[in-house]
Amino acid sequence: MLKFIDLFAGLGGFHVGLKQLDMECVFASELNKELRELYHVNHELAEDMIRGDIREVSEHDIPAHSLLCAGFPCQPFSKAGAQEGLSDEVRGNLFYQIMRIINHHKPRYVMLENVANLLKHDKNNTWAVIKRTLQEAGYQVDHRILSPHQFGVPQLRQRMFIVAARKDEGGLEHFVWPEPESHAHMTVRSIIEAEPDEADVRSFTERELNAVAVWQRFLDCLPESAVIPSFPIWATEYKATYPFETEVPGMLRKSKLAPYKGVFGRSLADQPSREQLEHIPTYARGKKLFPVWKQQFIRDNRAFFKKYESELEDVMKEIQELPFSWQKFEWNCKGEPRDLKRLIFQFRPSGIRVKRANFFPALVASTLTQVPAIGWLDRYITPMKGLDCSRLALYRFLQIKRQPLGRLATP
Repeated sequence: MLKFIDLFAGLGGFHVGLKQLDMECVFASELNKELRELYHVNHELAEDMIRGDIREVSEHDIPAHSLLCAGFPCQPFSKAGAQEGLSDEVRGNLFYQIMRIINHHKPRYVMLENVANLLKHDKNNTWAVIKRTLQEAGYQVDHRILSPHQFGVPQLRQRMFIVAARKDEGGLEHFVWPEPESHAHMTVRSIIEAEPDEADVRSFTERELNAVAVWQRFLDCLPESAVIPSFPIWATEYKATYPFETEVPGMLRKSKLAPYKGVFGRSLADQPSREQLEHIPTYARGKKLFPVWKQQFIRDNRAFFKKYESELEDVMKEIQELPFSWQKFEWNCKGEPRDLKRLIFQFRPSGIRVKRANFFPALVASTLTQVPAIGWLDRYITPMKGLDCSRLALYRFLQIKRQPLGRLATP
């Protein structure tokens, strides 16, 4: 029986799959105490075999193993984080903790998982360092970007998988990646419409219901011929004229900003400097030139709002009253009917993101603001339905029933 260790184990997603292949887990490491307890209960691994901070575990105390698995922390490489990468003093350098164990035990196989952005992080330099480090340790290395929705699981979660095998034992000669399948008619409705446990239901608040209604009116105001933008809609750019290309508001004196208009067309004239900046979107208050992508988003938004200025005039007054983060809207379902009641969305810090109901977006462990919301039920997905959509409920995860949904993001 092949033995494996599970580092940064979360709920034990690696464990679930490998046990189905008759492999034996001989050690696991997970920093979060609650997740360690769940791992012990659900995987029947002895408590003394599940350790906490891997930095405090000697490689000599880890049993011999043939396969090392690690879903090492993704925040240093995620688009949603600061993207400090391997220079992140707390989390990014945990890759080198993995290498410490690899260099000591020299397992025949290594399987790592992280966010897809790891591949392009720091202009591909981070991935180059990781690959070279594994190769120098004697491993043949390969990688692939995969998502559960490609294999019949209704969840969009693009991840980078890294496999490595010792070159002196044949390398990856017999390894074959699974081929993604087409699931054009996949839907989450059959899973989430089953009667939930009432104690687990989190219904939309009045503010959330209002935000959905306001953005529905926005969609209804657009002509049928209008194409809903694929870029994020930043409502604050409606009637705005402040400079954003060769100079930005933070560079200019009060008198130079006076002729322009800020959020929703508010005048910047005859106002103290502080109040002038309050009428500039928070994403545009810096003193440095904006990156090209931000300039393009602003340019695209202004062109869109200019084209439909009269049609949107009334509903934009309502959008002004929403919290700032809900004044941004992402329509990621081109070709779908413009009916939010038929779709899935997230109330994110970066805006309200709308998606088709064929699969759920990735669950995020660090925040409840990205928990998928079910438009036609006016509530969020429950923890147990999150497990269903992750295919983890097929295993013994009853103990997680009362745990926050964010825990499901660390399988």
